[in-house]
Amino acid sequence: MAGTKMGVVGCGGRMGRMLVAEIAHTDGCSVAGGSEAPGSGYVNQDIGELAGIGRIGIPIGETVEKVIRDSDVVLEFTSPQATAEHAELAASLGTAMVIGTTGLGPEQGDRVRQAARQIPIVWAPNMSLGVNVLLSVVEEVARRLGPDWDVEIMEMHHRGKVDAPSGTALALGRAAAAGREVELEQVEQRARDGITGPRRTGDIGFAALRGGDAVGDHHVIFAGAAERLELIHRATSRAIYAKGAIRAARWVVGRPPGIYGLKEVLGL
Repeated sequence: MAGTKMGVVGCGGRMGRMLVAEIAHTDGCSVAGGSEAPGSGYVNQDIGELAGIGRIGIPIGETVEKVIRDSDVVLEFTSPQATAEHAELAASLGTAMVIGTTGLGPEQGDRVRQAARQIPIVWAPNMSLGVNVLLSVVEEVARRLGPDWDVEIMEMHHRGKVDAPSGTALALGRAAAAGREVELEQVEQRARDGITGPRRTGDIGFAALRGGDAVGDHHVIFAGAAERLELIHRATSRAIYAKGAIRAARWVVGRPPGIYGLKEVLGL
């Protein structure tokens, strides 16, 4: 029995290859297929060989629609524009979806939410179990400490990451804002340069560092008078994201349409 059939869009990337390998090694799951952009050089290669698990007899295609049709759930870690388009396509075909893409703009996010009226979608900026526990902790700490404690969020990623702050950092900011019952957009401070004046009470600040091959470090700092509380999560392998994504993919199949997060998947 094949179990849950999972397709991977963008299967040639680092994350895509890890997803394919994790699906193949997870009981109750099977690789339904994968796609890559025409001209990428990966099209028609065996998806298993590319993922480093040996030939499995499934060639990589260039048609996203076929991957979605052949899958019970499709996993998407690509670009914001592609993700929005593929969510609409998955909705039209009735296929569940797991989205780990970060950096979606308001219009792209709206398109994903619209697609979720027809299909279940797990959409999480970070598929790590530890990070999702951290999100819950940050919200609770912010609620208990109140606005007199300054909140600063610092993240560091590899030099190739193209969006800043990271989707996870913004999610941590939203968690802190939720704990204070405010909208992040009203209190966020994403950059400081020059003579900025004193820090505004209640702001949530961000700092983004880029360099080397850092997988992902996130620090949430609550700074009070004469004391400081720091919550830190460090990822040392992208494999944690693949494991979380596969867990989400197994969970989402058969759910009612809607947007879900890892909080629902993990029962937090």
